[in-house]
Amino acid sequence: MHPTVRLALLAAFLAGPAHAQQTVEQTIWSCRDKSGKTLLTSLKEDTLDKECKVVQRQRVTVVPAPGKPAAKASSPSSFPKESVNDRSAAREKQRQTLERELAQEQDLLAAAQRKLAEQEAIRSGDEKNYARVLERLRPYRDAVEVHGKNIEALKRELSNLYR
Repeated sequence: MHPTVRLALLAAFLAGPAHAQQTVEQTIWSCRDKSGKTLLTSLKEDTLDKECKVVQRQRVTVVPAPGKPAAKASSPSSFPKESVNDRSAAREKQRQTLERELAQEQDLLAAAQRKLAEQEAIRSGDEKNYARVLERLRPYRDAVEVHGKNIEALKRELSNLYR
């Protein structure tokens, strides 16, 4: 929102109940200066010494807030409510899901560690350079790291579940 519109809205708000509503007009001009450069503006002072055309003119009606605070909105009587039992059942279901995912990740970590150990035991003749060995082992180490981080995240989720 442009600063002049904000100022007009603020003035209308501060005017209070004496002026129940106020209409503010916002105009946007497209101006061309002497060098041919085009400028879009909503400030009247920017239009001086330029060829300007009105691009948009808009009226905004400002209505101040009533004197007393708005009442808190309540949900309709047909809106479903969650009971304590429903919440605890949902938490229990979430806990079971997290524990099942944790067990799966632990199995995947164990499998990734076995594969890494197998690959570390293999030393082929064309890998005389240790950098090649590290390059071959990188995906296995990455898999172990990913599953380890997933396990940490799941344990953190489980610990946060009952806070």
